[in-house]
Amino acid sequence: MNAHARTFNEAARQQTADLRQRAWIQTALSGYYAKRDEFKNRFQSWPAARDTAAAIKWEAVNHLDRYLDEFASRLEARGTSVFWAPDAQAARDYIVGVAREHQVRSIIKSKSMTAEEIHLNDALEQAGFEVVESDLGEYIVQLRHEPPYHLVFPAMHLTRQQISNLFHDRLGSAPTDNPEDLTMIARRVMRRKYCEADMGISGANFAIAETGMISITENEGNARLTTSLPKVHVAIVGIEKVLPRLSDLALFLPMLATAGAGQPITCYNTLYGGPRQPGEPDGPEEFHVVLLDNRRTELLADAEQREALHCIRCGACLNVCPIFKNVGGHSYGTTYQGPIGSVITPHLRGLQDWKHLSQASSLCGACTETCPVKINLHHHLLHNRRNAVRERPARFEKLIQTAFVFVMRRPRLYEWIGRFGRILQPLQRLVRGTLLDPLRAWTKTRSFPPVAEKSFRELWRERKKP
Repeated sequence: MNAHARTFNEAARQQTADLRQRAWIQTALSGYYAKRDEFKNRFQSWPAARDTAAAIKWEAVNHLDRYLDEFASRLEARGTSVFWAPDAQAARDYIVGVAREHQVRSIIKSKSMTAEEIHLNDALEQAGFEVVESDLGEYIVQLRHEPPYHLVFPAMHLTRQQISNLFHDRLGSAPTDNPEDLTMIARRVMRRKYCEADMGISGANFAIAETGMISITENEGNARLTTSLPKVHVAIVGIEKVLPRLSDLALFLPMLATAGAGQPITCYNTLYGGPRQPGEPDGPEEFHVVLLDNRRTELLADAEQREALHCIRCGACLNVCPIFKNVGGHSYGTTYQGPIGSVITPHLRGLQDWKHLSQASSLCGACTETCPVKINLHHHLLHNRRNAVRERPARFEKLIQTAFVFVMRRPRLYEWIGRFGRILQPLQRLVRGTLLDPLRAWTKTRSFPPVAEKSFRELWRERKKP
């Protein structure tokens, strides 16, 4: 077991023992389920909408070269600088270079999981720049020096009292459990940061090839201020975010809101197509778009699992996953949590180092059932498990499976082992979980069912006796 797996197991053990935290997450999600189902029913046909969305993403991903080129060329025609980043280091270096070129002192940043993926904040802070998150949830976890807990709800694990105590300690505000008061405390800090910032950094929900624009969806309006007030706007975009046509947003914007947050449509949906043009009253003087690969093309080359790139980062699979709801987002130890994170993280960060995430699944299929673009998530978890074993065979497990097949094909041997098991059962109870237990990795958290005093065959023979 590697260090990542040990860290996950320990964090998961602690989290599952925290019944209060688990109850809070369940409560936080209960309202989401009701609203999600309400707004799904407002679609003429939610299943048909999923089929259409899946077909659009299939078209985009399977013709990614053409759509990316179209997207980039249209952006550049309006004066945007487009940088193709092959990996996280190249993306970080480019953004730090832009900041240094413009002698930036303060940076304001809106919510971006792609920026979290490449640890952009750490790189900018190490280079001497102040970086402040403008999304309320992201700002809260930034003050706590934590990563986001959830793709959509970064601070969903915190109560109002915890946030109030945090603001009191870090910002000197008066204690309050009123949500509006807490929002206003953060807003007063943010307004000043917007005016001081020399650079704004954002992500993108979608990249529209037809028009050469990025689409950003938000509920607070912070991204609009982040991208329009500073002189320089940098958007970091995963290459899989491309949609072919502007009209595709008519489906994807309400679908993202419904699946991700249980809303009919998100409050603010904005398109950005370049720096300030002649005659425009506001907007950045420079616009940079960083198109991030970071091993996405390796996943693209895998025809069997390529559809994992269809993900629109709505977080719906996390909200229904029994594992996520019990172990929490921080236990995963990676940017993308839950089922989708367990599928793509081994591709993005190394299969052998992160294969344990694909094992941390009940394979119930709830993630596949809820995914708005119909990614076959639980099957991809199985694919990861299979691929991990192919790369590095688990010889002891293979030996056990071979022995199991051998026994199951021989009824008399199976019956004899059953009788032998009844004899050994008291001994197994005695050594269970100790160093003398050959199956302690299994029995440490599980109990074998008691062996019946008589097998079905024995009972049947007794019944058939004259």
